[in-house]
Amino acid sequence: TDRGSPLRVLLATTHHPLREAISLLSEELLLEQIVLLSKALQSDWGLVAPQIAICGLNPHASDDGLFGDEEAMILSPAIERAREMGTNVAGPFPADTVFYRALTGNFDAVVAPYHDVGMAAFKTAAFGRGVNVTLGLPFVRTSPDHGTAFDIAGTNSANATSMVEAVRLAIHLTQNRFSKIFLHD
Repeated sequence: TDRGSPLRVLLATTHHPLREAISLLSEELLLEQIVLLSKALQSDWGLVAPQIAICGLNPHASDDGLFGDEEAMILSPAIERAREMGTNVAGPFPADTVFYRALTGNFDAVVAPYHDVGMAAFKTAAFGRGVNVTLGLPFVRTSPDHGTAFDIAGTNSANATSMVEAVRLAIHLTQNRFSKIFLHD
């Protein structure tokens, strides 16, 4: 994006141990996340037909079942249902290439099945300037993509870039959202 990170990532599951994150993944959850992301990319980012990629869970996105069946049992059915609803979504793609493909313009956003696969790519692309956006709210909510950093409070070593980017992105998204309301309602 032109604000914060050049990479947009939605985490299907967030702060859970890996085994729990995998058990939380379902076709319904993934479908809800895909639809939520598509709507937000249209209303808040102003993209007409956003292209969404789904990151695989297993190595090589399971390589046709060689490394697991979650892609065939959960991810692919959710992708198909989202397509039937008119969403431009593709995948599942291997984690080792999908984020690069998004960074080079092939996709507008990537849905990552669990926290660390998505955040590793996101922070590599935007460390220190990344922004967290909470989707699905009736208002725009952004925050810096880092923790509280209490350990460096008062040391004059904090970097405000992510906070500045969060404010800038909030303004940008709000302008997009309100321009749609005033132009189309």
